[in-house]
Amino acid sequence: MTDDAAADDEGQSLLPGPEDEPEPFTYDGGRVDPGETQNVRYGVSETYLGEPVRLPVTIVNGERAGPTMFLSAAAHGDELNGIEVVREVAHEWDHTDLAGTLVCLPVLNVPGFIAQQRYLPIYDRDLNRSFPGDPEGTSAKRIANRIHRNFLEPCDLGLDFHTSTRGRTNTLHVRADMEHQRVARVANAFASNVIIAGEGPSGALRREATEAGVPTITVEMGEAHRFQRDLIDRALAGTLSVMAEFGLRDEEAVAWPGWRTVVDGSAEKTWLRADAGGLVEMHHERGSLVYEGDTVCTITNPFKTDSAVVKAPFTGLLVGVLENPLVYPGNPLCHLVELDGRTRRALEREGERTSGGSA
Repeated sequence: MTDDAAADDEGQSLLPGPEDEPEPFTYDGGRVDPGETQNVRYGVSETYLGEPVRLPVTIVNGERAGPTMFLSAAAHGDELNGIEVVREVAHEWDHTDLAGTLVCLPVLNVPGFIAQQRYLPIYDRDLNRSFPGDPEGTSAKRIANRIHRNFLEPCDLGLDFHTSTRGRTNTLHVRADMEHQRVARVANAFASNVIIAGEGPSGALRREATEAGVPTITVEMGEAHRFQRDLIDRALAGTLSVMAEFGLRDEEAVAWPGWRTVVDGSAEKTWLRADAGGLVEMHHERGSLVYEGDTVCTITNPFKTDSAVVKAPFTGLLVGVLENPLVYPGNPLCHLVELDGRTRRALEREGERTSGGSA
């Protein structure tokens, strides 16, 4: 890693110097000293019965100085893949030589997780539009405030794991503000093939954490309501790569995905939507390269007497596709993003190698 890569946009490194000493991690009501690991159930709200709603948190504080990094998942309560990523990092990895601190938050939206629904129950509020929160605001903003103040704001960087919403699936990709130098460093280190650039909507965890001085990316992976082992393993590899980049794990190498495309405001991207109601047959999987004019899917009625053919308007990558095959007119079918010529050729070569190896 070069000296320039080790510095943030203010010229200050997140990596410890040889003279630095490890420090305790503190939050309202608790302290984790260097060399300690604590599993905490932290109160963020109350039920109608006045019982606490408690957030599971694991804090691993290494014996050596280094950055503090948070891993969070299930801000939407039915998005499960990230939960397993955070749990495995916290409880299955060997952190004997950890330099710095890991703050592991496997389930942010505890009420939504219990109800197995995306939003906070009853008022249907989106926790991931409620950050940094307000201690005197709505229930969602109060929960967000306690999470943000105690476990996000004290960190130096963060990864927030998500999946697509119910009925759709995403290929593994990163969403990040690539105009922010420190965020771009985190995004590149995660080593996904696809990065969708943008600061994110107001109230989103990654945007508000970044604005608070904690460069944060969103990792999108798969679909709701299930564990998908292949995506979990790839996300674990990306997490390890970020830890290597920022010095939390100095024995590991930063990964390179083989090819990468950054989809920014100048790139063509669109959700293809249904123009007819019916049953959908997808002809390509998530992560597939499709060419302009290719048939992406067909929509038919119950009698199969009529069909609507949906074609790719340009050559690109299917970042997200429909899983639930039932649609009304206007429902999204797939998320298509344009690739530059160099990236397309790299993806074509990768497909050729895969096909050749499986023959």
